Amino acid sequence: MTTDSPIERRAFLTSALTGAAASVLFAVESKAQPAPATPNTPLRSFETLKHVRTRTLDIAYAEAGPAEGTPVLLLHGWPYDIHSYVDATPILAEAGYRVIVPYLRGYGSTRFLSDASPRNAQQAVLAVDMLELIEALGLKQPIVGGYDWGARTACILAVLYPERVKALVSVSGYLIGSQAANAKPLPPAAELSWWYQFYFATERGRLGYAANTHAFARLIWQTASPRWAFDEATFTRSAAALDNPDHVAITIHNYRWRLGLAEGEARYDAIERQLATFPSIRVPTIILEGDANGAPHPRPEDYRNQFVGPYQHRLIEGGVGHNLPQEAPQAFARAISDADRMTGK
Repeated sequence: MTTDSPIERRAFLTSALTGAAASVLFAVESKAQPAPATPNTPLRSFETLKHVRTRTLDIAYAEAGPAEGTPVLLLHGWPYDIHSYVDATPILAEAGYRVIVPYLRGYGSTRFLSDASPRNAQQAVLAVDMLELIEALGLKQPIVGGYDWGARTACILAVLYPERVKALVSVSGYLIGSQAANAKPLPPAAELSWWYQFYFATERGRLGYAANTHAFARLIWQTASPRWAFDEATFTRSAAALDNPDHVAITIHNYRWRLGLAEGEARYDAIERQLATFPSIRVPTIILEGDANGAPHPRPEDYRNQFVGPYQHRLIEGGVGHNLPQEAPQAFARAISDADRMTGK
């Protein structure tokens, strides 16, 4: 795979992120809304949220750990939320890391600053959101980690901004895609696993997701993690994030864009062209995979050559599914600290 030079990469990033340095950090904290407790079921939650303003968003995020600690940026997937990291976060904070866990656009209390902003969720824009958050918070070389949409975003950050990313922890490997690659048909069994992507391509699917968002999310949780015995309180706590007024629009655009059925924004075209070359990732990386991941995911041998820096692949056993950080928080936290040590800094 071809890659641009670091100079070329910085040039187009400078263009894409014009104005990011002017982002304003708000000192406002708001109480996260906990889900109603069920009898005899203790709930753990992030007690407070902070907010930071970027060019497009007011991003809500949880933070834990010492302000001077090595920053760790943890990114959630669909249809989940920041509580995927509610158990891994205190482990990392107690180890001295400054942990930042933001709600992506379309989730929780993250909001668009303008009603006129496109409800765009192409892969590049999610990464630019996080680049602007890094800039606004003044995070110096964060370790980035994620799964699902969050893993794709973390991989893109590592590709586009290697001088600012210390290390990467990605669940299910290299997840950067392109519309051209997604246009190629898969074998029938593989296509079947993407059934919801095709459902969302239709107006019936958009209406169905809007009418049954929580029920849809529950089904995805069950099929993507068939051996995860999450309880009702755990699901309800996270499902509240899907009540964001932009969630349906963001979800539908993300999956339609992948299939070339929805346009992105022209200002991200340069980034998408570079991502379509499937650039190598050079920062130290640990890849995690659950032994019971029921969601579509690539095989390790298909993405190994995309990682040209220090690299490890770990299979996490014990019936661990797609939402690995929540299902195996100790293993995920350990991967973050081990990836940090792989940098030798």
